[in-house]
Amino acid sequence: MKKLLQLVLSSLLLCMVCTAARAQHDIWIDVNGVRDLTADSIDVANQVRPVPGSSRRKGRPVLFLIGNSTMRTGTLGNGSNGQWGWGFYAHEFFDEEKISVENHALGGTSPRTFYNMLWQSVLEAVQEGDYVLLELGHNDNGPIDSIRARSSYRPEGRLEVRDDSISIYNQVTKKQEMVYTFGGYTRRFINEIRAKGATPVLFTLTPRNDYEEDDPKRIQRKLLDFTPALFALGKEMNVPVIDLNDISAAKLEKYGRWKTDYHFYLDKIHTSAFGAMMNARSAAEGILVSADSQLDGLKACLNDKVVPKRCDQNRKKGKPVVFLCGDSTGKNEDSKPDGMWGWGSQGYAVFDSTKCVFQNQAKAGRSSRTFIEEDRWEEVYNSLEPGDVVLIQFGHNDIGGIKDGKERGVIATAKDSSAVYHMESSGNYQVVYSYGWYLKKMIRDAQEKGALPVLLSLTPRNEWHEGEGHSRGFIYPVTEKRGKMYVERRNETYGAWCRQVARETGAEFVDVHNITADALDKMGQKKAAAYFNQDHTHTSLKGAGLNARSVAKGLRDIQSPVAWLLK
Repeated sequence: MKKLLQLVLSSLLLCMVCTAARAQHDIWIDVNGVRDLTADSIDVANQVRPVPGSSRRKGRPVLFLIGNSTMRTGTLGNGSNGQWGWGFYAHEFFDEEKISVENHALGGTSPRTFYNMLWQSVLEAVQEGDYVLLELGHNDNGPIDSIRARSSYRPEGRLEVRDDSISIYNQVTKKQEMVYTFGGYTRRFINEIRAKGATPVLFTLTPRNDYEEDDPKRIQRKLLDFTPALFALGKEMNVPVIDLNDISAAKLEKYGRWKTDYHFYLDKIHTSAFGAMMNARSAAEGILVSADSQLDGLKACLNDKVVPKRCDQNRKKGKPVVFLCGDSTGKNEDSKPDGMWGWGSQGYAVFDSTKCVFQNQAKAGRSSRTFIEEDRWEEVYNSLEPGDVVLIQFGHNDIGGIKDGKERGVIATAKDSSAVYHMESSGNYQVVYSYGWYLKKMIRDAQEKGALPVLLSLTPRNEWHEGEGHSRGFIYPVTEKRGKMYVERRNETYGAWCRQVARETGAEFVDVHNITADALDKMGQKKAAAYFNQDHTHTSLKGAGLNARSVAKGLRDIQSPVAWLLK
């Protein structure tokens, strides 16, 4: 019994020691709280990163991007996990006829590991007149000699601007190594870039999806370490500094939490395509407004995309603009008397031109997804002013292939949902969201701008069924007579999802689908045929007028504040 007790106590002691050892080891877990390992060898990484200087054209400079996973996620940087680095989109803001952009960032690297393993080959390609953007620091953490061994030397445990160093035995590489301070590595980057006749540019780190404890509306800045260190180095060495951290953080604060969340993917550091594009734009905007003359040449290489594009809105002073966002049922050929017409062509038949401006931004063939992906919504968003109205109507094209065919389908639900798909046409990876999510994005964007979003259910199709003498439908029940023909209704799918999204977001909801369907049922299948053209979805001029009147009726029925803009 005594031996058994000793054995139990020994086992408990061993568990305590192991637990303590693990706890001690856990203090070196990546402070980012994510696994950002590059399992591939540097040789493999170099095969997927561009060959330094390979984009150079005669007489034109190269813009080299140096960074970590916030600039290029992982090794491939292809979005296969839904994350994108801002370096992927940086080139979109520069005139390719004036400069080429090369993204040499690699996920998991710190100033130390990038300098030791990747920098030399990039430096060899740098020439006079080039620019090198440096955004490094997220991975400057952890033990100096083990685990990932990527931290800079931190005298007294603090990030150091001074050039100092310590000799250590690197347990990862099994070699003796001189490790410099953050300031030491940054100075070496700067001096070596300048020695080649190029211009270094320091960038503060991209913000995280992390709020201040005492101010839940304020995104945390790197005000105690990296940001002041970079500005101190910039001042001392006369290097331009772009405060990417603050520019992007200010945008996220304006967006609110729901929108901020989708600018990141899977964790609170790595960005989605939305977040990566935001950071790329912030970087370009920072360059554009910089007063440092060293960046004049780089400014001259920016294109007009830096200034957010607005749609042609024909705005008139003192009058709100009513924007229609939708598909071909909102905007079609709209020209021949016997052709196909979208109801937006009849906007001024129901809206009073003395009270508002009606802008039909609908586009044939678009789903809620592709309307956003093609930046059509972005142009509307950039054009919105307080008091404007946004009519949102999608659904006809949201059915179909997500990764094949026309690649415009969505995840069929009102709930927030997303998944990464491999697109067959391009071979690219893409995060696709749910029908409800895309609607919520447009609604909340409009609300953010002080505009009033109105969600419209999709127009009914010219498809009929024979009544069976009972009530059909749960959401919008219709009592059908046996033997009479009735229009098919889609209330349990897209109609139901629209209602749910409207409830969740506080947007107004106009049930165009059922208002028009009621009118078609009343006139009967034979007469209703004149309201459509060529197929069961697209309307004639007569049908476009009917849908426009249904919108007006719906606005009055719910006593919408938009109703005062009607005739």
